[in-house]
Amino acid sequence: MRTSTSLIPLVISLSLDSALGQVKINTATKYQIIDGFGFSEAFGFGVGVQDAPTTQQNEALTYLFDKTKGAGFTILRNRVAADPGNTIEPNSPGSASGAPTYRWNGDDQSQVFWSKKARQMGVEYIYADAWSAPGFMKTNNNYENGGYLCGVTGETCSSGDWRQAYANYLVKYLQDYESEGITVDFIGFLNEPEFAASYDAMLSDGTKAASFIPILHSTIQKAGLSTGIICCDAEGWNDQVTYTAQLIEAGAEEYLSRISSHWYTSKGTSPINTTLRVWETEYADLDDGFSTTWHASGAFNEGLTWAGYIYQGLVDCNLSAFLYWIGAQSNSNAAGLVTLQGSGSSTTVTPSAALWAFAMFSRYIRPNAVRVGTSGAPSNTKAAAFVNTDGTTAVVMLNQGSTAQSVTLGGVTIASAVAYVMDSSVSSPTTLSTSISNGSVEATLPGYSLVTFVMTS
Repeated sequence: MRTSTSLIPLVISLSLDSALGQVKINTATKYQIIDGFGFSEAFGFGVGVQDAPTTQQNEALTYLFDKTKGAGFTILRNRVAADPGNTIEPNSPGSASGAPTYRWNGDDQSQVFWSKKARQMGVEYIYADAWSAPGFMKTNNNYENGGYLCGVTGETCSSGDWRQAYANYLVKYLQDYESEGITVDFIGFLNEPEFAASYDAMLSDGTKAASFIPILHSTIQKAGLSTGIICCDAEGWNDQVTYTAQLIEAGAEEYLSRISSHWYTSKGTSPINTTLRVWETEYADLDDGFSTTWHASGAFNEGLTWAGYIYQGLVDCNLSAFLYWIGAQSNSNAAGLVTLQGSGSSTTVTPSAALWAFAMFSRYIRPNAVRVGTSGAPSNTKAAAFVNTDGTTAVVMLNQGSTAQSVTLGGVTIASAVAYVMDSSVSSPTTLSTSISNGSVEATLPGYSLVTFVMTS
């Protein structure tokens, strides 16, 4: 139920009662700028949506991108493939200075489809990340199982220094997307560089990466592109802290647009020391199956669990972006955000509880919003506030306790306020009853819930 109000002057505060204290918002205290929230469809995971009947395809896309009926995601992360079957340069030119032979199929394992749909539905940023250079550019002569880019600090190859060739390769990929009418906003050249995986993988540290970054930056500039560089998509936050310090020491930070990390081997608990915006670009439940459960036991694949992770990233780590691994998958029990089961017109499309956790942030905290100060959160309840460019203020409150909490919101001169709730009693975000009393907006947070208040000045 929504209760609209006339213009009422308020003092910004969130409170339970005098015994428990108040949560106050301080708009003069500003933290990070928000770029958004997103996911990937790498390795062809999105082909099932591309090939689905129009009705089911639109349903899946709506769940992911629509900011009223879905999550309203604003970032798409693509993979620059290195395997011979999908890379744009499958064969070595013979030497680092040899003339490359590129190929482009216009599909890129459905990522061209996804990129076009994402732009049409309001995505702000497309990020293309290379898990590895082609094998012939690396010390192990293999696109898999680690190996280093030939020519980076401390790594030489008899075939020569391949840093410029790798930069040219990445720029050609960006130009291929431009030929499809798609601008790639950011490019990365590493993925989990501490992990020698049995798929596309290339090893590095911050110092080695710093010996390539200026070359890539110069090559992008010479091509007349505006694409920014991201580094380094470390497997864990603690490793990225180290890599970032190495990048700064080597003087490479000035060539970068964002710092990025995953959360698999270590989650973030404090900000990375950098002047750049920081993204968490991949994290997921890789062990449990798809789940629509909001809260039962606090399991990894429950919605409330992911609400807590997103909050932790935004508030504890000053993240500007939080990305899940896979958005949609077909006929799989993996923990994607949306699953498609069946075939043809009988296909069913189902959103996960984790998708709705993301929606409670992404729908209402839009690109270029600024996180502002809060203080005094009561027991089991966390609060964060964000001022959007349209003048609205989104206040996210996470009740991690089993007991309902009565809250009051007040603050600025507001024209309206509405609250949305996600908990075990609803299947998707729903408006929460609010009322106006003594110049404050009042509501009750259910136990184990995520509530977002949106105030309009």
